[in-house]
Amino acid sequence: MPKKKIVVLTGAGVSAESGISTFRDNGGLWDNYDPQEVASIEGWRKNPGLMLDFYNAQRKSLKDAKPNEAHLAIAALEKDYDVTVVTQNVDNLHERAGSTRIIHLHGELTKVRPENCCNDMDNFSEKMVFDIGYGEIHLGDKAPNGHQLRPHIVWFGEAVPKIEPAIEAVSRADIMLIVGTSLTVYPAAGLYRYAGLDTPIYIIDPKDVPVRDKRIIQIKEVASKGMELFKNLLDEKKN
Repeated sequence: MPKKKIVVLTGAGVSAESGISTFRDNGGLWDNYDPQEVASIEGWRKNPGLMLDFYNAQRKSLKDAKPNEAHLAIAALEKDYDVTVVTQNVDNLHERAGSTRIIHLHGELTKVRPENCCNDMDNFSEKMVFDIGYGEIHLGDKAPNGHQLRPHIVWFGEAVPKIEPAIEAVSRADIMLIVGTSLTVYPAAGLYRYAGLDTPIYIIDPKDVPVRDKRIIQIKEVASKGMELFKNLLDEKKN
């Protein structure tokens, strides 16, 4: 009998317990940085050096971060379920926790690409993306095609190339789980709408979520505790 399909949509809250700063919460990155300066395509065109420094610093911080209990619990679901993780996070903590099928909607911090590549869905190519681990890139660092390297991050003002595979995964899910995302950043915030009409949708978040849907069951906890409760719910349904 084939395993049931679970799609897990994750946001900054799942990595917060690993010391990765969220963006919009009090004390988050946007309290210290103007997102238009460090997270938009306009910011890149205006001051690429500033943006390279910003992402070099984020990469350095990521090196010392460790997957937390929530990441590990999500990876452990693969023992009994067919799991796809769709994440808004640009860190690699899901990979390091052991998850094997991950769709990064907003790019990956440890990867770079030439600035003339992959800015929309039509010219996206994984072959143009390079893994640099936790290293730095600077002005003058060129890709093999001769163009300046830039972070492999989807910035404000850019298309989200991986949204179609994410939609497809959600549409086939038997269960959807949403962990640590405010459901305010589109297009990711609208992904749950592609779940089947009879597909249960669990949301783990200590704050009230801004959506109303009869399929939604909220677990009002931080990610690690919420994953423990979610696993208990799954076990109860199996028994």
